[in-house]
Amino acid sequence: MTSRNGKASCPLSLERSGCLKCCVTVIEFKMNTFIQNNQTATPLNLPAIQNLVESLSDCLTAADPESVWGSVTVVLTDDKGITQTNRDFLDKDRPTDVISFRYDPIPGEEPAATGDLIVNVECAVREGPAHEGVDAELALYIAHGFDHLSGADDDTDANRAAMRETELRWLASYGQLSRLSLFQ
Repeated sequence: MTSRNGKASCPLSLERSGCLKCCVTVIEFKMNTFIQNNQTATPLNLPAIQNLVESLSDCLTAADPESVWGSVTVVLTDDKGITQTNRDFLDKDRPTDVISFRYDPIPGEEPAATGDLIVNVECAVREGPAHEGVDAELALYIAHGFDHLSGADDDTDANRAAMRETELRWLASYGQLSRLSLFQ
């Protein structure tokens, strides 16, 4: 098969994020990212959050080169919403900052991983003033979720420190945290 530019193309017509070797050609594609704002208490700058998420999706693709990523959805919620998710899926009846779900491809279906990040905006508003500010706190939660999608785990002090280093490096590549404007 050939594409419109005359080069060989994938007979499966796959359009995905990352890079997929198929037949005799390599298809470059970008992960799809989606934002779903399920909280209403805090006005957010959704275009700025989308830009951050797109940048972090590039970091995820680079950090996890063995995986082909189809999409990541970031769900912005509050204490009540994340507590429900935490209870339903992790048997923890309390709020947290972010929960990550990675779904690896199912044999016979599209060969792309997907992920969901449940991010607690209310927690960022509460905790941010004690750290680098609410914008930086929310950005860190989102970066932390992407880091989990890459396979990183924060089950030990050393792993937590390594994750934080990665997340801060990713955010620094995006721009200065003090200049973020994720809230309206």
